[in-house]
Amino acid sequence: MSASLPLDFPNPTPPGAIEVKEYPEYRAVTYSHSGNVQQASQVAFNPLYQHISTNQIAMTTPVEVRYLDGLSSEVETPQTAEVSFLYPNQDISPEILTDEVKVTDYPPMTVVSIGIQGAYSWASYEQHLQRLQDWLNEHSEYVIIGPPRRFLYNSPMTPEASKLSEVQIPIAGVTAG
Repeated sequence: MSASLPLDFPNPTPPGAIEVKEYPEYRAVTYSHSGNVQQASQVAFNPLYQHISTNQIAMTTPVEVRYLDGLSSEVETPQTAEVSFLYPNQDISPEILTDEVKVTDYPPMTVVSIGIQGAYSWASYEQHLQRLQDWLNEHSEYVIIGPPRRFLYNSPMTPEASKLSEVQIPIAGVTAG
């Protein structure tokens, strides 16, 4: 990884592994994208980078992409995504904020995650999302509580074969009774 993780974030899931992970509260700067979500991270990069540069906020890894309508059975291809650069810690408050981005505080969450090594392709995302959905079908002790997200850990200059990412689905345990 070319940058550090936000405070108290767990390490990336190893490639090929599926694990349940806990994330702490965190703050991020977010760009909302409508349209071709396969291009969301590229379109969002400049406004997000401008924000952290202008406010002298350190770059962290990963970049987060949330596919807001990504598990809906009525939507074949998601049309809305939020791309975020995560702040190093929750105490950072930017002095300058443009209309292109918003600062969001995310609550703690539990996810099921699959680690990936290789290109950040849409086909890879869909394949690994399906593997997580299959895993959840076999683990009825969990329910999905939010849209899927993708964590991208490497810079565009990293060779495709070396890139690390994760696909995650927010979950909660099923309570008895």
